[in-house]
Amino acid sequence: MTLIRADLDTLPAYVPGKSVPGLIKLASNEVSAPPTPPVLAAIAQAAAGGNRYPDLAVTALTARLAEATKLDPARIAVGCGSVSLCQQLVQATCLQPTDEVVFAWRSFEAYPIVTQIGGATARTVPLDPEFRHDIDAMAAAVGPRTRLVMVCSPNNPTGTVVTQAELERFLAAVPADVLVALDEAYYEFVTDPAAANGAQLLDTYPNLVVLRTFSKAYRLAALRVGYAIGSPDVITALRKVCSPFSVNSMAQAAAIAALDDAENLLAGCSDVITERVRVRDALVAAGFTVPPTQSNFVWVALGERTAPFAAHCMEHKVVVRPFHPDGVRVTVSTPDENDAFLAAAGGFVP
Repeated sequence: MTLIRADLDTLPAYVPGKSVPGLIKLASNEVSAPPTPPVLAAIAQAAAGGNRYPDLAVTALTARLAEATKLDPARIAVGCGSVSLCQQLVQATCLQPTDEVVFAWRSFEAYPIVTQIGGATARTVPLDPEFRHDIDAMAAAVGPRTRLVMVCSPNNPTGTVVTQAELERFLAAVPADVLVALDEAYYEFVTDPAAANGAQLLDTYPNLVVLRTFSKAYRLAALRVGYAIGSPDVITALRKVCSPFSVNSMAQAAAIAALDDAENLLAGCSDVITERVRVRDALVAAGFTVPPTQSNFVWVALGERTAPFAAHCMEHKVVVRPFHPDGVRVTVSTPDENDAFLAAAGGFVP
């Protein structure tokens, strides 16, 4: 007798960015700076109540997010990072193994994992030659079995964005009974005025839900807190399938403090933006194929040379994130660490 689902044998494992003591880690999309002092103080204060369960309804943080987004609290769901919210979306929309989740590929590594865990079927659509979502092809891939579409903008791992015009065209083409999730984990790093902003379309398209996170620009990756904004019906469903007490007290307190100190935290994004332009320009000048990026990382398209490039960087004490056989993602860090990466890349023939 089989006790465990047989399909879990084929479940791809989520591969985190590798950490090697003594080496520069540019393999995870982390911000190099720590949380600001007010956030650290809030974490310490919350830790003193570690013997108590956290607020199940995440009431205070939801209210603070409502204030920041100018939305009713009924339109906000908080989760244990945006990855958890992605899985909750699959659970809330997909019931049968024939139900489909459509997403671009290559895109966020968790999408196929949460789809399979949710017992649904993944339907992938290749990126276009410029490493962007092919919006028209994705619209064509939506069929009678589609229950959920994931759109990642800026796209992880390529850094490219869907434009507002493309998103509106896509939403107009998708049936109203198909949920579209716009994953904006890198929203705070976007400078392109043409880039999509899902929050502006929520009232027009009730089947749109927007995901954001405190892991990147707000420097709280270790505490795992993200949020979704959408219609009250979608948010209610997300709350129903959320694991109880999954957003811990320190995460809730830290996120509130981060919103209160947003001016200081988000000021650090400008340093990343400056560096990402410098890093990309240097790579392009060296002969590498690197699409324009609106995130806190760059994508180096290397094809079958992905693994050798990652190994070469490792030999030069820099850890990057390979996605064989497509390319490597490299987090934009401090100028010194970026210089070390560029020096390593300079010794590799594109």
